[in-house]
Amino acid sequence: MSGAGPIVIAHRGASGYLPEHTLEAKAMAHAMGADFIEQDVVLTRDGIPIVLHDIHLDSTTDVEHRFGGRCREDGRFYALDFTLAEIRQLRLHERSYKDERGREHAYFPTRFPLGQGEFSLPTLEEEIQLLAGLDRSRGTRTGLYVEIKAPRWHAAQGMDIATAVLEVLQRTGYGDRPERVFLQCFDDQTLIALKSRTPLPLIQLIGDNAWGEDGGVDYDAMRTPEGIARVASYAQGIGPWIPQVVHQGQSGLEVTDLTRQAKRHQILVHPYTLRKDQLPEGIEDPDQLHQLLFDQAGVDGLFTDFPDITRRYLDSRP
Repeated sequence: MSGAGPIVIAHRGASGYLPEHTLEAKAMAHAMGADFIEQDVVLTRDGIPIVLHDIHLDSTTDVEHRFGGRCREDGRFYALDFTLAEIRQLRLHERSYKDERGREHAYFPTRFPLGQGEFSLPTLEEEIQLLAGLDRSRGTRTGLYVEIKAPRWHAAQGMDIATAVLEVLQRTGYGDRPERVFLQCFDDQTLIALKSRTPLPLIQLIGDNAWGEDGGVDYDAMRTPEGIARVASYAQGIGPWIPQVVHQGQSGLEVTDLTRQAKRHQILVHPYTLRKDQLPEGIEDPDQLHQLLFDQAGVDGLFTDFPDITRRYLDSRP
């Protein structure tokens, strides 16, 4: 890590340049000087933690072409319905969507081309081994930022994802490194249960109620003074959505009081996600957003698809 001061968190790796959650994107983020690199984790049918943002496979892999008859009634292909051996057969690509005619389009058109490259889904253990190896060969100390995805949904399917993640961290030597690992989750009950199970710092992700996150947590209530005080009783920080930290007010862009509330309880603030190709309304360039978040709001770190840009901004500050 780079030392004291705000941290650069590579969101799904250097996902602005290479397909998200590939080992290639993680290696690039490491080389760009990210302090922490994010791992979203879901489980396979045989209980192996893999690094994938969604519980579904169809947005970032060719699962529909290789296993066309394996979708559920909703038409989606769930990672939990496939063994690791089957997932090894998939090819990962830039995040995409289909239009009304069934044509596939990249979600971010200017990023890595959809039809290029040979990428695959890594397990959590494989990614940790890669980053530990890069730390050794490059003489660095890069941290892990692990998100436990949809724990209540996994539980309803008979799977304990939190325990599976903790087992991998322990086996790889990261389970007792609170200075090198953050555990984050949208589900407050999962974090409350984890408080007594691990010395690792916990981060409460804060979404928008309209998203319908797993468990139906009331994020509006969580952002009140009473809600932040409750979060501080079990977590070491919050991970809010950027519009919850900086938004359009009556006189233009304004900083909300969310960071100030968190600081009253001495907890960290790590908002998500800076994307230079998807800036919030009223923001003209990434450095304007950096300035608002780091210098005005006083956040302690930032999730970014472009870790080189955020690293450069922080390194250029007095």
